[in-house]
Amino acid sequence: MQTDMKDLSAEDVALKYKQLWMVEEMIRTAKTLLETRPIFHKCDETIRGHVFVSFLALVLRKELLDRVEGRGDKFEWAEILRDLDALEYAEVRHQGKRFLLRSDVQGSCSAVFLAAGVAIPPSIQQMSE
Repeated sequence: MQTDMKDLSAEDVALKYKQLWMVEEMIRTAKTLLETRPIFHKCDETIRGHVFVSFLALVLRKELLDRVEGRGDKFEWAEILRDLDALEYAEVRHQGKRFLLRSDVQGSCSAVFLAAGVAIPPSIQQMSE
């Protein structure tokens, strides 16, 4: 490898390359974890926005996992996503009224809602017409 940092020792250069590698690895990991697909932007503002939103999502993911673990629970991220994805609603009409019916809360859902400080939605909600 070559560098133009002539005033750094070989050890400092190696450390800088290691730090660069770690940043690149974090970006690859974030893209994989967040399932970020390549998006080609033409403006600097949209590039910065994309990077910011991806980073924010990673920070929020970390915060949620920390809160879940802080409550004494331990779940894999894929497990949390699967359980939250299984949470569904169905709209039902009965005697001229509309209702939303929520599926049962499964797996990690209860712990995730509690850790986030969010109430689990009621299993039946009457909707206004």
